[in-house]
Amino acid sequence: MAARVLIVDDHAPFRSLARRLLMAEGFQVVGEAADGAECLSVARDLVPDVVLLDIQLPDLDGFTVAEALAAEARAPIVVLVSSRALRDYGHRVDASTARGFIAKGELSGETLLRVITGPARTVPCSG
Repeated sequence: MAARVLIVDDHAPFRSLARRLLMAEGFQVVGEAADGAECLSVARDLVPDVVLLDIQLPDLDGFTVAEALAAEARAPIVVLVSSRALRDYGHRVDASTARGFIAKGELSGETLLRVITGPARTVPCSG
């Protein structure tokens, strides 16, 4: 059974690209959200397995949203994404409740699958 994914990013073109890419690689994209508040609402309704969550959202940052999602009874796996490099966030990714991090330029179904099923918390990124 394909993982059910919610894509959260304030840039519609990235959401569209991520949707097409992940669906082509066997994931079931069940929804999208443009900010943190919408993510929390949609996640409660859709109960995704995985939330692909941008760190820089217009209302709440991804770390705050990840923490709120982790407190849910049926908490999804959260994978943080950003156009910035992992090193730009220092220890915040490792200290977060997220399973890992993927740089937006490195996003693929294979990379997402490695993060959600593998032992590594983060995926190295270029930059």
